[in-house]
Amino acid sequence: MTYDYQTVLGILAVVVGIIGYVPYYRDVLRGATKPHPFSWIGFALLLGITFFAQVVTGAGPGAWVNGISALGVLGIAILALAKGERDITVFDWFCFGGALLGIVLWRVTSNPLTAVVIVTVTDMVAFAPTYRKAYLKPSEETASLFVLASVKYLISLFALTSLSLTTALFPVSLIVSNGALVWMLWYRRRRLNV
Repeated sequence: MTYDYQTVLGILAVVVGIIGYVPYYRDVLRGATKPHPFSWIGFALLLGITFFAQVVTGAGPGAWVNGISALGVLGIAILALAKGERDITVFDWFCFGGALLGIVLWRVTSNPLTAVVIVTVTDMVAFAPTYRKAYLKPSEETASLFVLASVKYLISLFALTSLSLTTALFPVSLIVSNGALVWMLWYRRRRLNV
């Protein structure tokens, strides 16, 4: 059963997510932010998969943020192909292949928790090219997106109508991975004086 506070929190998480995308899109279009296409393609696929998996397992309004985020991230992935990072390394290809393999493994499992663990690990692998690029070029990332991503996923946890390891693991991992990226951007910008 969905309670009013869960609906309100689900909507709030979506609004925070949309607000986070505005400066990121602006900075990509201006050429100030250069998203890594491999990460964003992986994120779009994983968020779409997670959204549908959460809907099927009764996550309720807590899943809405993944549906909206899948669309927002898909737009960034498309922009990344045209305006994103061009320095693609062997490491990036390895991570991209690992992310695609993770999606295949998710597809063949019938256990929801196993699927969520696979998606969570796959997301971390997909995040690696962005971490590498952000470490080397911290001025080419818009930190506010990742701050607000942590916030929206924290809010979405409280909007879940079914709280279990299966429904909560992925959002918790996103809070941690986005928060870690924000910290790294802050640290690297201070070290490089940018």
